Amino acid sequence: MPRLHFLLLTAAAGLLVACTTMAAAQADYPNRPVRLIIPFPPGGSNDVVGRMIGDQLGKQLGKQVIIDNRAGAGGVIGTELASHATPDGYTILVISLAHAVNPWLYKLPYDPIKAFVPIGVMGSGPNVVVVHPDLPVHSIKELVTLAKQKPGDLQYASAGVGSFQHLGAELFKLEAGVDMLHVPFKGGGPAMIDVVGGHTKVMFSSLVQTTPHIKTGKLRALGVGGKERSKVLPDVPSVSEAGVPTYRPSTGGASSRPPAPRSRSSTSCTPHSPPRRIHPRWRSSSPARARPS
Repeated sequence: MPRLHFLLLTAAAGLLVACTTMAAAQADYPNRPVRLIIPFPPGGSNDVVGRMIGDQLGKQLGKQVIIDNRAGAGGVIGTELASHATPDGYTILVISLAHAVNPWLYKLPYDPIKAFVPIGVMGSGPNVVVVHPDLPVHSIKELVTLAKQKPGDLQYASAGVGSFQHLGAELFKLEAGVDMLHVPFKGGGPAMIDVVGGHTKVMFSSLVQTTPHIKTGKLRALGVGGKERSKVLPDVPSVSEAGVPTYRPSTGGASSRPPAPRSRSSTSCTPHSPPRRIHPRWRSSSPARARPS
């Protein structure tokens, strides 16, 4: 399987639980606010989902969860910040497909595996191919036809190099045999603003980010990237049934934290080994169930 296919299809990992930190092993954890670092700017998919999870997690823990957007370098800046945080259970990081892709694009100042331990998957889902209403296309076939008529002229926006939007669009280009120009932005929020404003005409983004704009008519949905139609947009065909049968990307979001140092007061384990002790507050918590409205 090509590497791009593999990364997109495995973006949503299975549910994992973090090893116990010294602070989390204490009966009074948490006794102060928890910081949730989102390594992307406000308005994108990671930010939207991260804030949903932060709200639910705060209710579950009984303490405030402070959202800390630290954008830049495709998520590297915020992730590096989290890697240097004290491993006491009070700093959590939202990761996405970029966490798996960035080692291939950047010389990272942290180890993406050893610097963190996973807590759980927050959600996963397909992307949606959307266009600004001014673009004279109403289907995937018409988009492919237009792109072939004007190779390299049609522009698509993304959250940045290596983002889900970028790789989803590049996969579409490969499978459909078309050439479109990539316009990277510093996050999904700025990219969406540009597309809604009609400057860049095409975007391959998530259901969370695109659905509100589709329902208000600011964007036109051409196809959903999953194997089947989405229950959120039941009238929108899948890209597979609309003319590109091998196009099936998906993305996911997860949370992680810096690993705890080995000590007698905490259970030692590696990111690949199952935890032996989990604080009850984490064991009873579950991801927020949310879908675009």
